[in-house]
Amino acid sequence: MDLDDLEPVSRRSTAAIVADRLRRAVMRGTFPPGAQLGEVELAARLGVSRGPLREAMQRLVAEGLVRSERHRGLFVRDLTAADVRDVYTARNAVERAAGLLILGGDRTEAVAVLTTALAEMEGAAAAGDAVALADADHRFHHELVAASGSPRLRRMADTLLVETRMCLTALQDNPPPPAELVADHRALRDAVRDGDADRLVATLQAHMADAVARILDVAPVTVAGPAPDVPDDPPPPAGAA
Repeated sequence: MDLDDLEPVSRRSTAAIVADRLRRAVMRGTFPPGAQLGEVELAARLGVSRGPLREAMQRLVAEGLVRSERHRGLFVRDLTAADVRDVYTARNAVERAAGLLILGGDRTEAVAVLTTALAEMEGAAAAGDAVALADADHRFHHELVAASGSPRLRRMADTLLVETRMCLTALQDNPPPPAELVADHRALRDAVRDGDADRLVATLQAHMADAVARILDVAPVTVAGPAPDVPDDPPPPAGAA
């Protein structure tokens, strides 16, 4: 089989780029839960034809960020209390698995990227920049899962982190103090650095449970000892991941 004519694709498709733009807009609340996504308006706004736009929208439907209603169109998915709990339960499971994979290998690179992400959080907190803090928080959790080396965990985490930002943007009225948020992430970094699986799992569980409690304005669920499998879920500020 002669494959000489197949050259590497040097750039991403228009649909992939459009999907990224729409995903970011949904994540940041530009399109809030329940908002309708109009093809004509979006195509004009983004300067693309309706073909790539439709493909991009279908990607978001497949990711569960957008829902399709027959004869009505596409809408950003609404969020319920059950959705919030489910998002953080899934995140706890994915990040726990990723963390344990990291602890089972060479932790050096993971500690380095988490320390960089933590420094960004500290800088944003010191500057009082809530948006930058949320972005750095998101990046910390993305890097935690990416450092596991599992592409499937990373794919799941990326969608869950977008849903997390949707939850925070739309529903959270009482974000944690920045210093508390930074301290939680420092504890996660330190647990990875020290190779302490019990502390990592327990810290993740408490982080997730506090987030759910803040978003839904309920008392957090406490569990004695290290967290086992898939419990409640984490904390962040208006947009923290």
